[in-house]
Amino acid sequence: MAGKDDERDIFREAMRGVRPLATPARVPPRRRTPPARARYTRADRAEVLRESLALPTAELDIQPGDALLFRRPGVPDAVLRRLRRGAYRIEAEIDLHGMRLAEARAQLREFLLAALQQRLQCLRIVHGKGLRSGQRGPVIKSAVDALLRRSEPVLAFTSAAIRDGGTGATLVLLRTSTR
Repeated sequence: MAGKDDERDIFREAMRGVRPLATPARVPPRRRTPPARARYTRADRAEVLRESLALPTAELDIQPGDALLFRRPGVPDAVLRRLRRGAYRIEAEIDLHGMRLAEARAQLREFLLAALQQRLQCLRIVHGKGLRSGQRGPVIKSAVDALLRRSEPVLAFTSAAIRDGGTGATLVLLRTSTR
């Protein structure tokens, strides 16, 4: 065992005057960055909605009793069927009855912007059937159809079931997350 003591003495002699290194500062743990939230700014979305509301509705030939029905490419038929049957809980509603076209467009724009900001998924828009619109046809209903078709966050929409307003109301399914 004398050999081990000699080795220790040699090691201690070699290490004389050596000082330990300063303790390195610890690297702070990585913070998890939140995922990117918006593909477009609120102002961009508002501008798109404003532009789509300003488009003429004369190109659409919608009659008072016609049902509205639309889904984006890639949205399964089953989603539209579930929406039509009322399988989604309606999270917000707006009633546009009795409004002039300009007022209805402004109200609808604000309603959709608020729904997007609140990340709502299913909405009901009560627009009426347009029975009192005369030869012009259902003006508000046509404007709602045109706006929803041009709004990128809208995945699908359909006229409501009879118990929820029939062809005088539209159920809308919104995209709840950005791509």
